[in-house]
Amino acid sequence: MSQLSDRARMFLDNCSEELIKLTAALCAIPAPSHHEEQRAVFCLQWLHEHGCKEAYIDSAKNVLWPYRCDGKNRITCVAAHTDTVFPDTDPFRMEIRDNRAYCPAVGDDTMSVAQLMLIMEYVAKHQPDCPDGMLFALNSCEEGLGNLDGTKQLFADWSGRIASFISLDGSYKKIVAKAVGSVRYRIRIETEGGHSYGAFGNRNAIERMARLVSLLYDIEIPKIPGVKATYNVGSISGGTSVNTIAQSCEILYEYRSDAREGLSAMKRRFSEVIEQVRPFCGDLTVEVLGERPCSGSVNLGALKSLTDRAADIIEAHTGERSPITSGSTDCNWPLSLGIPAICIGGYLGAGAHTREEYVDLSSLSTGYPIVMEFIMSYFKEN
Repeated sequence: MSQLSDRARMFLDNCSEELIKLTAALCAIPAPSHHEEQRAVFCLQWLHEHGCKEAYIDSAKNVLWPYRCDGKNRITCVAAHTDTVFPDTDPFRMEIRDNRAYCPAVGDDTMSVAQLMLIMEYVAKHQPDCPDGMLFALNSCEEGLGNLDGTKQLFADWSGRIASFISLDGSYKKIVAKAVGSVRYRIRIETEGGHSYGAFGNRNAIERMARLVSLLYDIEIPKIPGVKATYNVGSISGGTSVNTIAQSCEILYEYRSDAREGLSAMKRRFSEVIEQVRPFCGDLTVEVLGERPCSGSVNLGALKSLTDRAADIIEAHTGERSPITSGSTDCNWPLSLGIPAICIGGYLGAGAHTREEYVDLSSLSTGYPIVMEFIMSYFKEN
């Protein structure tokens, strides 16, 4: 049975239209990873206007509001990321069709940011007691090559203070409590190239890269019980024209695993392939673009307490118990530090990381109360 207060329920009922308007306003502000400054300024101004006077922007473009975090008490941090996976610097326009809100990044993670901002307004207005203090964060750099820089900065600045971390990201159909780590590379091959007819026989960087990609896809996934590992070539570019032997070619490549031993095994196999192709690839360079850690030595009892709290609340609203899964989220960083962290969401939708992404607006009547109740479970309302 839901434990939401009548006041909180009334707030959610009254802010349903505001949630859609705020999401649309956020969607219209470009926020690629490392370039969230416009969205951060908008969020800060909005929060100041809605009672969160102590909110500020830190050096990593995180928008933070410490609530009852005075002294040296251990606190809870709840966050939603402001950056989008898309590089666009032009505004997106959210469209509503068939009771769905369509827009790139509307769910991942713009809707969650809007939900959290409105809850922050509620807390600022009613000033509920929070015995352990809560740090609200609209953080930067969660996506792709953002490399979790926003969360890393948050934990550096609040080192030793954060006892648990909750990321709002995705749907309420699952609870992410295990970190999928990854290593991302830019691999570049340069050869002498030349005219396709006159210099025929010279090494072609694209052809050599094709051989390398083929070998990367022949890598055998490590067979470790209970461990999943994957790999992917996500981008390829190079060459000059149809009648030019390509002098350069590059790819973006990653491997992932939900366990440190899986990442280690993938690194060994990746390194073996690179050394195998070096003799015939011309000038081959391998650059690490980013790394995301797996979970570290987390107190399993504390983590279970966190997942149980979320699962109980989700079940009270949906009648179903959401499964505990692994994923790559802002939780990777605290989990790698041994700090209990989970990721939950407040909507249903589809198409994340595509330009056809949408949020099912009918799901908000279930999802938003889940998020509200979870956050307010840390408070004692007056």
